[in-house]
Amino acid sequence: MFSKVLVANRGEIACRILRACKEAGLDTVAIAAKNDASSMFTELADHLVILEGDDIQSTYLNSEAIISIALKEGVGAIHPGFGFLSERADFAQAVMDAGIVWIGPSPHAIEQMGDKMTARMTMRNAGVPVIPGEEIESKDDDEALRLLEEASASVGYPLLLKASSGGGGKGMRIVRNPADFSAAAVGARREAQAAFGDARLYIERLLEHAKHVEIQVLADSHGRTIHLGERECSVQRRHQKVFEEAPCATLTDELREAMGNAAVAAAEAVNYVGAGTVEFMLTNNGEFFFLEMNTRIQVEHPITEMVTGVDLVREQLRIAQGEPMSVQSLDMRGHAIEVRLYAEDPEQNFLPSIGPLAVFIPPEGPGIRLDTGVRQGDEVTPYYDPMLAKLICWAPTRNECLQKMRRALDEFIVLGTTTNRQFLRELCDIDAVVHATTTTTTIEDVWPDGWSALHRPEVLEAGLLLAEVGEQLGWARASHTSISADGEVEVNPFQTISRRFPL
Repeated sequence: MFSKVLVANRGEIACRILRACKEAGLDTVAIAAKNDASSMFTELADHLVILEGDDIQSTYLNSEAIISIALKEGVGAIHPGFGFLSERADFAQAVMDAGIVWIGPSPHAIEQMGDKMTARMTMRNAGVPVIPGEEIESKDDDEALRLLEEASASVGYPLLLKASSGGGGKGMRIVRNPADFSAAAVGARREAQAAFGDARLYIERLLEHAKHVEIQVLADSHGRTIHLGERECSVQRRHQKVFEEAPCATLTDELREAMGNAAVAAAEAVNYVGAGTVEFMLTNNGEFFFLEMNTRIQVEHPITEMVTGVDLVREQLRIAQGEPMSVQSLDMRGHAIEVRLYAEDPEQNFLPSIGPLAVFIPPEGPGIRLDTGVRQGDEVTPYYDPMLAKLICWAPTRNECLQKMRRALDEFIVLGTTTNRQFLRELCDIDAVVHATTTTTTIEDVWPDGWSALHRPEVLEAGLLLAEVGEQLGWARASHTSISADGEVEVNPFQTISRRFPL
């Protein structure tokens, strides 16, 4: 049906999609902003088109320019990845109107699930459990605030105010008592309007000490919809996922079947076609409630791939070609964990960091996967999301997988910019992670005053040694040993120090 795909994205997800396209025998086109033209993903494409401009709005969010490029390049399909235009129903419709295949669900499905209030009502009608709450449709400020306050009395406290068009924690407020409600609602509406151009809010009961569990679904145009098990994404910071695993260690087979069936029903309610994720909140007494549906590939999709053996992006391509999915049944093996390595400073409230990736040496070994869009020598800039890589580990059991993740993080060396590597490493040792009792408030519960590094004397000593060696090496990467012209074997002191004092 198509032989050439344009990837309307950048970074690690663009790399992931471009590689999958090549494995499927498809020609590829990448687009890039001028300040992104030397990134790794641009080298993986068969064709590269540089977009005019450096800001996101005029490049990766420029739907007209992207479709124009696709037509000029003779592209048969567009894959949006995640973020940017991936959940814009108007962009999906424009792609299809131009005679190009949209690798994703229908604009109708995106629209139905993209508006959180509409999604709640659709799920309720489909028999999918929904968190108790109320939807407020009014756009008028005074009327909306009055209706929200009236609804809060029936929902009860504590509660959540959420933006109807929201995501990523924007336009969201926790309210614990009526005295704080008015100010919270005004602030949430203002933030929602600024972020999404839509100030509408709805109210949900706040489910505290609950787990965030999501189900991966896959549907083709031949009438088949299945689920591929769950991922637990409870460990979050400001509603952004940090640590994900599959399967959920506390889910029984019966509960997995019930949640899987609910996810399939959710997808079928909007005639979903493609890969998607249905997210639920799971209480400690086994109740689960629909949270939202992401109508795209997820950042954390690799852990599902690791435990099922299914290449989800390859399935997206197959389904978009009009073929039936190749997956026959759910078969989960072993355990997988993913952490997100960011260029950010955990001791400064996780503020993004910039600087050169002077040294970037990922861990290696069986069961270790790295999804990244950067390499040594690249520059971390303030223009894009600061995620450097997703580190994924697989092992036959959860305990083995967690230990492998510890080892991998110990060996991951990044110098030149501050990262959250040490925070992730410490996260692997907290009781809630070790004993699989994590909830959506785990990070706040463990570090209520914010995280700070363990300032051990040997770490300080190592930092001084590394700085001296780095200066001598010019921050150049070197192997463990090298052989000089006269045949003498030389040990790389940087490797020796970094292994002796893992930072």
